[in-house]
This record gives sequence, C-alpha cells and structure tokens, in this order.
Amino acid sequence: MELWAAGTRCPWPHPWEVAEVSRSLVRWLQPLAGAAVLGVLVWRLGAGPFLAGITAVDARVLAASAVVLFLATVCSAWRWQLVARGLGLELTLKSAVAASYRAQFLNSTLPGGILGDVHRGLAHGRAGGDAGLGLRAVAWERAAGQLVQGVLALALLAALLSPVRTAVALPAVVLLGAAAVVLAALRLRTADGPSWWARILRTAAADVRRGLLPRHTWPGVVTASFLAVAGYVAVFLMAARSAGSTAPLRQLLPLAVLVLMAMAVPASIAGWGPREGAAAWAFSAAGLGAAQGVSAAVVYGVLSLVSCLPGALVLVAGARAGARAGVGAAGAAGRQAVEAERPAGRLGGGLG
Repeated sequence: MELWAAGTRCPWPHPWEVAEVSRSLVRWLQPLAGAAVLGVLVWRLGAGPFLAGITAVDARVLAASAVVLFLATVCSAWRWQLVARGLGLELTLKSAVAASYRAQFLNSTLPGGILGDVHRGLAHGRAGGDAGLGLRAVAWERAAGQLVQGVLALALLAALLSPVRTAVALPAVVLLGAAAVVLAALRLRTADGPSWWARILRTAAADVRRGLLPRHTWPGVVTASFLAVAGYVAVFLMAARSAGSTAPLRQLLPLAVLVLMAMAVPASIAGWGPREGAAAWAFSAAGLGAAQGVSAAVVYGVLSLVSCLPGALVLVAGARAGARAGVGAAGAAGRQAVEAERPAGRLGGGLG
C-alpha cells in the first residue's frame, strides 16, 4: 500500500484494479451464461417449444396474471418499505410500488436481470442522502424474500414427493445456512477492528437488527414475502396450464418453486436463460417432458414482461420530470444572473 501511495509502479496490479476487472468480467459473463443456456435448449429441442409458449398466451391469461402480479408487486413493495424505514430511509408505499414496477421493467429488458433493483436502490438512497444505505435496503429485502422462498420450498418438499426434491433442497438449505450464519454473527457481536471484513460484519449486523429483526418489522416482512411468492407460483401454474400441462397441482408445485429459485440467479438475458433451463430439467425429471417445461417458462416470461409494462411509463415519467427540473433550474439560474446585472446597469446609467 505504501508503494501505491507513493506513486511507485508495482509489478502486481492494485487490488482495486483487480476488482474492476472482475466486475467487468462478471458483467460480460452473466448474459453469456444465459445465452449459452438458451443456445443449448434450442440445439437440443429446437425452436418449437419457444414458439409454442409465445402462441399459447391469450388475453384472459394476460389479464389474470396482470392482476396477480400487481398484488405480488404491492407485497414486495410493502416489504421494501418496511426494511427501508427500519434502516432510517423514508419510503411511501405508492413510491415503492412505482419504483418496483420500474425495476421489474428494467430487469426484464436489460442483461443480468438485477439492474432494475440496483437502479431503485441507488435512486432511493440518493434521494435520502445515502446511496449505499439505499442499495443495502434493497439487498436485505430481496434476501428476506429469498429466505422465505427457501423455507416454503423445504416445506413443500417435505409434504410432496417429487423427483426434483434434491435440486430444490440444496439451494434452500444454503439459504437457511446463510441465515443461520448471520444470526450467529449477530449473537456473537462482531469484533471491533479497522479491517474491511470487520466493518462489513458490523454494518451487516446493524442492518439486520434495525431493518429486519424488530418486532414491528419482521412479521410484515415474512407475510409480504409469503404472499409475493404465492403470487409468482400462481402465475407459473397459469403459464404451465396455458402451455398445455395437465399434471396435477401437487406435481407442478415443486417444479414452480424450482423455476422461481432459478430465476434469482443473476446470469440471464433480461431474465431469460436460467428460468428456461431449470424448467426444462425439472419437467423432464418429473416425466412431463423438457419441451413442455420450456414452453411453460416462455409463457411465464411473456406474462411477466407484459405485466411489468407500467414500469416503462414510470421510467418515461421520471425522465420527463428530471428534464423539466433541469430546465427549471437553468431558467432560475438565468433569472438570477439577470437580476444580479440589473442594479449595475441602472447605476451605470445614472452616472452617465
């Protein structure tokens, strides 16, 4: 560090340079991973399942899914509001719903599938004077939703026999294990120290205590997460039925949970890739056929995309409001400049 501070060129790269290269590499690899999954599916199954999924969507399913996903979005926004307020950031439910729709639209149209959430966290944090805290609020509310989803997955697998039990159980156990580690760190009280690791642990522990664990917060977070997951599962079941699946619900429920957990993987092209790959594997393992799984996932993708289109309106409205604010600020600055020049002008005229 002394060599870098003194400006001496070292034979090895600076840690921040390595971190920047790593982030750039990840940004390139995420959409490539999603494209690779889709390429393998097209190579193995052809384009038929994808076309069948697109043509299976009708107006009734679109309307029903839009209503269910609206309710799920409100529940997710409520969870975000609870966590953000616990961390000290003010957030109204109306603003949270609008920002959530905008985030869903960006997630559904940009590579990676998480840029919309990053955007809403940054925007909310900057509005409250702390961009980092805004990002952490979004990260914690998303983590809470994934944890509840993992618990529901384990509960479903305990009640229903399914060939995908091990595939769903592994990530669910990982989520529960991560939650146990966080709770243990909270009880042990992270050690004091100047190291970056100690600072991260102290910040995470403080965030969890303030944003998730208070008695007036965690029941609402759990309830909102449960209702949101239930809504997404219901939409996937609609998609499976639209794609032609006649399997009973007890057989489709574990498959739906598996696909939803795969959608959380940030390695997709605007949400496409892991979802279709997981659906193909799960439906094949359940004896329903990989092609039907891909068609169901495609229907779900179309329903999600159409349902989040209000986010485009929110995005446009925000851009116009920003442009008007910029024009107004420029106009105010111009008026102030004119006012500042007027006294000098009158004084000069009098002297003449």
